[in-house]
Amino acid sequence: MILQHHDSESEIRSDGTSVVCPSSPIIGSPLWPQSFGRTMDIYSRSKSQRSEIDSGLDGISNAFEPTSSPTAARNDSNGIREPLLKKSESYQSENKYGVQSTEEAIHLSCYSGNFRPRNEQGSSFFQSLFNGMNVLAGVGILSTPYAAAKGGWLSLVLLLAFALICCYTAILLRRCLDSDPYIHSYPDVGEASFGKWGRWIISIMLYLELYAVAIEFLILEGDNLAHLFPSAGISFGRIILRPNEIFIIMSAVCMLPTVWLRELSVLSYISATGVVASFLIVLTVGWIGILDGVGFHNQGSLLHLDGLPVAVGLYSFCYCGHAVFPSIYGSMRNRAQFSHVLVLCFTLCTFMYGGIAVMGYSMFGDELQSQITLNLPQEVPASHFAIWVTLVNPFAKYAITLTPVAVALEEFLSHSMADSTKDIRFWGTILRTLLVISTVIVALSVPFFGLLMAFIGSFLSATVSIILPCLCYLKIFHQRLSFPEVSVVGALLCLGFIVGIGGSYFSVKAIIDNLGSTGAGLFPGYY
Repeated sequence: MILQHHDSESEIRSDGTSVVCPSSPIIGSPLWPQSFGRTMDIYSRSKSQRSEIDSGLDGISNAFEPTSSPTAARNDSNGIREPLLKKSESYQSENKYGVQSTEEAIHLSCYSGNFRPRNEQGSSFFQSLFNGMNVLAGVGILSTPYAAAKGGWLSLVLLLAFALICCYTAILLRRCLDSDPYIHSYPDVGEASFGKWGRWIISIMLYLELYAVAIEFLILEGDNLAHLFPSAGISFGRIILRPNEIFIIMSAVCMLPTVWLRELSVLSYISATGVVASFLIVLTVGWIGILDGVGFHNQGSLLHLDGLPVAVGLYSFCYCGHAVFPSIYGSMRNRAQFSHVLVLCFTLCTFMYGGIAVMGYSMFGDELQSQITLNLPQEVPASHFAIWVTLVNPFAKYAITLTPVAVALEEFLSHSMADSTKDIRFWGTILRTLLVISTVIVALSVPFFGLLMAFIGSFLSATVSIILPCLCYLKIFHQRLSFPEVSVVGALLCLGFIVGIGGSYFSVKAIIDNLGSTGAGLFPGYY
């Protein structure tokens, strides 16, 4: 029973009949980006499947190191495409599960991922759970109370809805990873689904999301430090720098050396405390409400229709971890537990997001600012503790967030530099410095933490976490799906487009309105 891979996407049995296997043909030469899987592995803090293939790499210091991709791995030295399932792999499926037919073997292989070698040195269930929560429980926790204030109490239903939807699409993404033994990252899924354009589009969206989150870190630092030191303004003749602008620039200067680093293992462990920091912020807000006299006396409003689109974007931002999930999945010792890890991650993070949203809205009502730390009374010591906990983590996460973008751009450096480590490091350092400067310019131009987060959530997070997983899943498995499943995935796809288009429009409109009314930004006179 030998299976051969054909361009018609079918598998030929020994009796001459065909069985469709959900794998799209991938053609061409190795495509940009080749560094995505390696740079995402740092979030899993373990040897993933991608890391094993890329053994021998020293951190992520060389963007030109050859890496495994669906395109490269599927072609041998003679340019002949390998079978999707080798003979030995198909027998392993039968022996492990005791199935008798080729159809069952293909189905189990495609959906269970049993053709992937077991990662004995990988992450345990609880390590993977911690890594997943560290990805999801980020700066979004500061703005869920603001989202509740913008949308009203009923908008919290959307928080739960996005948790369910994004958890389901993460499971769809895992099935796409299992559809082919050479798929290890999100861009690989795009390439398997839609060829080179699928890989490029998904990669660009993922890098834009990371770039935008790095900008949010700078705005967060500037706002919270300005809250602690409100009289830190500086003027140079006719140029006046507000406190938040000064601290944005100062934070970027302090973070710049970490972006130059080529080995980020130390920073990865520091940033792994992000879930602890988020938990401490929730506890501190509860402490201030219960023990420091603020109380939970604001009734709030049931629904704000005018603020609902912004709330949708903020809630969507909270669950934008799909870029890292393939790395966490690949790093697991027992990948069959990944779905359980996802469900528990989303459940725990939703309790954290919902808890701080309810407490914050009950404490401050419609007066909530974009970050709840800005509403905490300054005379209370616990408020200072919450702010400093908020400030510390982005210093590690900024470099880890921006480095994948930098390494991907370094791939465009002239390949004549590929043999010169000194040239690569020099021009790479210049590129990374310019990248940091660009984030500072954007942060100073659009210094609205909540509204920018709403735009990221509506345009980028909804695309990466809802639209693209659904599109790829339908493309890869379209010949095996039942009508009800196609209907469900299609409905989620439509919902993703509605959130993406509607939320992006209203968040951009709100940003433009605020630029004109507040005079914020680098060019306040031109809005």
